[in-house]
Amino acid sequence: MAKNQIIHVICFGVEVGVLGWDENKLVSYFQYHPDFLASNPLPQLIPQTGIIRPVKEVQLFKTYNSESFRGLPPIFADSLPDVFGNVIFKTWLESSQKDMGKISVLEQLAYVADRGMGALEYQPAKETPAATTIRLDEMAHVVKKVMDLKSQTAAEKLNHESLLNIFKIGTSAGGARPKILVSERKTDGQIFPGDVHHSNDFDHYLVKLNLGDEWCYNRELVEFTYYLAAKEAGIHMMESKMVDQRHFATKRFDRQEGGKVHCLTATGLSGWDFKDTQKSSYENLFDLALFLRVPHVEIEQLFRRMAFNVVFANHDDHLKNHSFLYNRQQHSWHLAPAYDLTYSLNPLVNFTKTARALSINNKRVDIQLADLKYMAKKYTIKNHLDIVEEVQASTHFWEAVALEMGVPEKIVESISKDFQRFV
Repeated sequence: MAKNQIIHVICFGVEVGVLGWDENKLVSYFQYHPDFLASNPLPQLIPQTGIIRPVKEVQLFKTYNSESFRGLPPIFADSLPDVFGNVIFKTWLESSQKDMGKISVLEQLAYVADRGMGALEYQPAKETPAATTIRLDEMAHVVKKVMDLKSQTAAEKLNHESLLNIFKIGTSAGGARPKILVSERKTDGQIFPGDVHHSNDFDHYLVKLNLGDEWCYNRELVEFTYYLAAKEAGIHMMESKMVDQRHFATKRFDRQEGGKVHCLTATGLSGWDFKDTQKSSYENLFDLALFLRVPHVEIEQLFRRMAFNVVFANHDDHLKNHSFLYNRQQHSWHLAPAYDLTYSLNPLVNFTKTARALSINNKRVDIQLADLKYMAKKYTIKNHLDIVEEVQASTHFWEAVALEMGVPEKIVESISKDFQRFV
């Protein structure tokens, strides 16, 4: 394994271990730092799901070569951005004349560095032999150039124009729709690219941009109205707002009280590919929560979210759209605030049956109250009927607030027709 294909994994200033990649064998390696194992400063940082064992020997991973994991252990694949920003492409090409397809998965982590979602950080190894095609030190140089550019970029306030300017710099949180990370300074409202600062002087947002919608309505506005309805239904979410009535901005749960929070998706924790229908079930999600020993009140919250997604026709509730947070003081895991709650279909198209991302009682279509009751019995949700009624009641709230906020009436009618009402 070439020395330049090694990267250090850091969390809260502590070196967790070293991650390696063999591009010839298409396998990855991980080895805990001996001091981390000996002192155990962050127990449960990597839960013992059987993927990474708490041993001093080098561990080999060759079963994660799907598009979702790129050959890496799932916990580290969680850090990969879905896409690079435009400036990353441009700067890399200008500086090295390299094919972007040849950038290794570890070089992408080198780009993430200390600026990714959550608290895991990545540092390129200091030894980088020159006789290689692509080198991590080159990538570090690219990152520095990009960060120098970003450090000169700010805007007086959070508005449409300033969001577009930061978007052009290439700060992206990945995903199918354009997203950027921004930080808003509390004292004067000035905003900066969100991967530059993480102090308590800023509010940190993930912003979903509306850059003109081919569906003839604002999907970000619909997501905001879903956020309001979810809050009405008792679902825990981060504070969110609309920017210039165009863009949906939600505060980041991985940046709290001036520091980073270690968080992982259900996919990153379990190794279940969110695209694998055999693993994509609410039963697996509940079982993972129980394995992590989250408090029962959070199991009830998870049931409430499941009910909301069923009632409000959010079919895109896959395993990467559910996350857990690590409490570094108590060394415990907790359910993260809900996110990506929205209508996931095109309301201008008439769908007969659409399969859910996560199955319920081995079903992906035609979920009935009996299926929710089955889940309630299985996971001891005693007040499940009250929860379902509260979620259903919030559909009337959503219809009123969506119309009030300017969602076209035909869109509101089309979406509400897909709502599942049980009682």
